[in-house]
Amino acid sequence: RVGLVEREDFSSGTSSRSTKLIHGGVRYLEKAVFNLDYGQLKLVFHALKERKQVIENAPHLCHALPCMTPCFNWFEVVYYWFGLKFYDIVAGKRLLHLSRYYSVEESVALFPTLARNDGDRSLRGTVVYYDGQMNDSRLNVGLACTSAVVGAAVLNYAEVVSLIKDESGERVIGARIRDTLSGKEFDAFAKVVVNASGAFCDSVRKMANNDVVPMIAPSSGVHIVLPDYYSPEGMGLIVPKTKDGRVVFMLPWLGRTVAGTTDSSTAITMLPEPHEDEIQFILDAICDYLNVQVRRSDVLSAWSGIRPLAMDPSAKNTESISRDHVVFEDYPGLITITGGKWTTYRSMAEDAVNAAIRSGNLKPANGCVTDHLHIVGAYGWDPASFTVLAQNYKRMKKTYGGKVIPGAMDSAVSKHLSHAYGTLAERVAAIAQNEGLGKRLAHGYPFLEAEVAYCARHEYCESAVDFVARRCRLAFLDTDAAGRALPRIIEILASEHKWDKARRKLEQQKGIEFLETFKSSKNAQFRDGKHNGEFLFNTFPFHTSD
Repeated sequence: RVGLVEREDFSSGTSSRSTKLIHGGVRYLEKAVFNLDYGQLKLVFHALKERKQVIENAPHLCHALPCMTPCFNWFEVVYYWFGLKFYDIVAGKRLLHLSRYYSVEESVALFPTLARNDGDRSLRGTVVYYDGQMNDSRLNVGLACTSAVVGAAVLNYAEVVSLIKDESGERVIGARIRDTLSGKEFDAFAKVVVNASGAFCDSVRKMANNDVVPMIAPSSGVHIVLPDYYSPEGMGLIVPKTKDGRVVFMLPWLGRTVAGTTDSSTAITMLPEPHEDEIQFILDAICDYLNVQVRRSDVLSAWSGIRPLAMDPSAKNTESISRDHVVFEDYPGLITITGGKWTTYRSMAEDAVNAAIRSGNLKPANGCVTDHLHIVGAYGWDPASFTVLAQNYKRMKKTYGGKVIPGAMDSAVSKHLSHAYGTLAERVAAIAQNEGLGKRLAHGYPFLEAEVAYCARHEYCESAVDFVARRCRLAFLDTDAAGRALPRIIEILASEHKWDKARRKLEQQKGIEFLETFKSSKNAQFRDGKHNGEFLFNTFPFHTSD
């Protein structure tokens, strides 16, 4: 049997702070061609295969997204058109949709905020290709729930404080674990321990051998969220080459626009925060390609994630380090997997399990089955599922005369529930209907009170931050709206988990502290020594009752 322990919540770290793309490896193809690098070409094939599987295994959480590359001279048109047509050929049956060229007029019609001019350059058209997009933390939580359904024991808020070795001290045979909610500790024994702790993998390795050479080159990736009017629904924008040679994305996501990212060396922390210069870099990069000025005051949320890149001693900067993953056993009984990316998570897990089988001389009953293993909520789901949900859901409401009559679910809510929970959305709707939890948590967002109760009961939601950040994504979409919703979320969770007044107060405090790390326009300055000591912070509009 497999056991999984997570120090905090599932996807509380880097996994929830991605660009939300399931990359098909198009950037690797350019490196493969110009550097004649077969290793990069293998990454392309691998990414294409895994992208297809991710979308098929979780279609309610993943979909194809067209991405537009603006071209300001005819060389760029030819360069990107031929490059993406070659990508179409390489992809073969794994292609989502064919790439194509759009004229200037067609491009502006598809992306109204796209600039016709960039300084002294005029737009010559755009080339569009398709990549995958996902709801990363909900996919992560879905993976944990799916693992539990098929027999794994999963536990969040369980920190490994030390590794247990055999009597000779030559092999790892388990771990000492602390329940961070209760403070209790216990031992868990295993034939093989897999270290998949992301940016913190070196600290786990040192539990086995304090003299190990670090393998992680941490890289900071910052993203910002803007209102939906900056990007049309169903079309992303790629800035192919910023002033320092990076790629920046501007993508529609959950009714808003997400833009990023940066790529720079950083320190490893539990709650990384974006710096103002990183936010401004993204704003400047996308402004060069838009016909409207994107203002700092438009930023609804900004966050930073730490990429756990596998270190190459010869690399001079983190951008040049390969995003491929590494699996190794530098202490008997302890398998470490690091590097990689969301697109290839399934094959990464397969490689880690295969290494564990070899290390422990295990005898599996069958081969890998995750190629076609649907995530919970995916089986039987189709894009039209939201219509049935809206038809079947009856929400009671009062008229002006006080009479209670059946209501109806609007399409925004039904689409959200269908895509967030798949075929399990009916259970959320039933809670909303039968338990009087059909109200929205925040104005302008489709998240329902019923989701809090459902996630507490069925998705390991143990704190207010778990919900506002990783179950409904409101913290990522609009930090201020998340702050306003926090008291009601705590109230519902308190009812579900039987919290006392002290725990409710603690949840409020932790929620505020967490949201302060998401830099919206309301808390744009930092205590980081980079802004002449200035600090301007507007606290979130909620109150703690004694």
